[in-house]
Amino acid sequence: MGKAELTRQFIIEKSAPIFNRKGVAGTSISDILKATKLAKGGVYGNFSSKEEIVMAVFDYMVEEEKQRLKNVTAAATTSAGKFEALFAHYERFPMEQTVSGGCPMLNFGVEADDTNPGLKKKVSELVLYFQSRIAKMVQYGKEHGEFREDWDERKFAIRMFSMLEGAILVSGVLGHNKQMLVVIDALREEMKRHML
Repeated sequence: MGKAELTRQFIIEKSAPIFNRKGVAGTSISDILKATKLAKGGVYGNFSSKEEIVMAVFDYMVEEEKQRLKNVTAAATTSAGKFEALFAHYERFPMEQTVSGGCPMLNFGVEADDTNPGLKKKVSELVLYFQSRIAKMVQYGKEHGEFREDWDERKFAIRMFSMLEGAILVSGVLGHNKQMLVVIDALREEMKRHML
């Protein structure tokens, strides 16, 4: 990476937790200047606008989250094992939040819903990505004799994703994981009902 790329990455990494905590509308350029200790020219020499920073920050946070979840499931060799690793990971939310400010998909998605079509498109693509990953895990398990053939992986993927995101929101607001544990129990039960 050259100096310009390193500076750009530095701005993204320093801005990410601010945008995730304060939101797009609530984050000002002065917040970014304070966090990076750069002059305005240092920021605007790398980004043409706050909007460009927002898009880069979201892309960065998405890649970080994808890698985190891959790491969570990496040691498991079966689909059921990968699901169990994910369930154990989410059971610890919000006590062990991996990202300052909570789930970027929720935070950016709610704010972009009516105000930022470009960001809304990125969040929509991410929702579909995670749902497809869940569906592929079920499909893989079906192909390898772990799960029954009649388990509808697409419907389960939508249910699992929606339930977890809802539980993340509620757990973050309430400051405990009681609702998350109920959701995880329901997902575990559904998986067990479809195991061979």
